[in-house]
Amino acid sequence: MMYSFLRPAASALALALLLTGCDSTPRERQEVAREGVRELDTLARTAANKVKRVGKATAAYDAKNRARRAQPLDPRQEIAMENKLMGPYSGQLDNLPPADLPNAYAQLIRSAREQRATWTDRDWDYARAVYRRLNDQVKQIRMDLPARDEVRIRARQAEFVALQAGNTAKGINEATKQAK
Repeated sequence: MMYSFLRPAASALALALLLTGCDSTPRERQEVAREGVRELDTLARTAANKVKRVGKATAAYDAKNRARRAQPLDPRQEIAMENKLMGPYSGQLDNLPPADLPNAYAQLIRSAREQRATWTDRDWDYARAVYRRLNDQVKQIRMDLPARDEVRIRARQAEFVALQAGNTAKGINEATKQAK
């Protein structure tokens, strides 16, 4: 599967050998085979270089992400992001009762869907911090949550993680495009 780009060259080589097989000398067939092998080598070398560049770009993207995440978040920015994301639940994340948690997660997801197109990677860091605080509150009161609410919360947690993964995939894709 990984070497599917070699198939056209291999097919061309086989066809060339078949076509030259009837009316050619062994030396001519040998030259056609050498030319086909050179084409295959060139394709393999080109693919290997591309994989190497993409690998380096992905590693650089990952290193940049780790360095950014190692920087502490500004508490004022964190509060601002909480206000943007949580609306009426802002400022209450540490004290939300079990009955309000499903709606708080719904608010988080709704806001994240609306705003994510304009977010930078750093904005995602702040959104993740808000999400983490909400998760911490769930851990504190999990034993008091009805099962139906816990299922709703889990679904919204999965959606937040999917939105975040989409942003990461987009970043890796952009980094590898620049490496081409």
